[in-house]
Amino acid sequence: MFYEQAMSSSPDASVPAPHGDITSETVPFLRRVLITGASGAIGGALARQLAAPGTQLLLWGRDAARLAAIAAECQAAGAAVELRQIDLADPATAADAVAAEDNAAPIDWALLVAGQGDAVPPGQIVEPAEQVARLAVVNFAGPASLAAALASRMAGRGQGRILLVGSAAAFHALPHAPAYAASKAGLARFGEALRLAVAPHGVTITLVSPGFVDWAGGGRPVPKALLLPLEDAARRILAAFDAGAGHAIIPRRFALLRLLDRVLPSFVRDALLRRLKP
Repeated sequence: MFYEQAMSSSPDASVPAPHGDITSETVPFLRRVLITGASGAIGGALARQLAAPGTQLLLWGRDAARLAAIAAECQAAGAAVELRQIDLADPATAADAVAAEDNAAPIDWALLVAGQGDAVPPGQIVEPAEQVARLAVVNFAGPASLAAALASRMAGRGQGRILLVGSAAAFHALPHAPAYAASKAGLARFGEALRLAVAPHGVTITLVSPGFVDWAGGGRPVPKALLLPLEDAARRILAAFDAGAGHAIIPRRFALLRLLDRVLPSFVRDALLRRLKP
């Protein structure tokens, strides 16, 4: 179910005001930054690392309590914050919301982080149809439509930057998570095409494809050595974004796995992929 509630960081709102009363009247905004999925682990980590005086963060997420907690941390670092409780499962309504934000004041950077992971349920051979449809919307149609809407507006202004957070899973046919892998693969190809389209108009598109990221409650059933600490992942994502990279796979060993997937004989690759577990 779609629900939306805009929340201000003003003293009269339920979210605490910025520490030291940092507002647009006291510090001019150097940049206005939208982050979707800000109530999630990666989105929240990116928000914390970008928080600074002169930055206005537009934090979108589904969990109001987590958004408020992230807002408090960002405000403590000197950023101005506006919150929107929103479920991006309705791309058309999300596009209307981003148009309203951009009409209020141009968005300089957009970090499209929101997404969901899921796998074939235990005891089943394939995913339920409704799960496939949900992941296709949340991981592909939603962020792609927002990126398209923002890229068009940014191209008209001759500047802007968009980050798409994909997944290293996009480059492998995962039998235990086919919809997740496919939705991220679609986002990767879309991001590449969008980058080529808008680069001549001053707009930068960066796709970052992380491997396994470790965070509290992440529940990743993989060896600890393969997990990238959350704050380290956020730093690497922002480094690629800051450099204007077209595509970055982090950590680099997952780029090697992508290459291996390409060069292995198909019967060997298929046998290895079938052995993977959720």
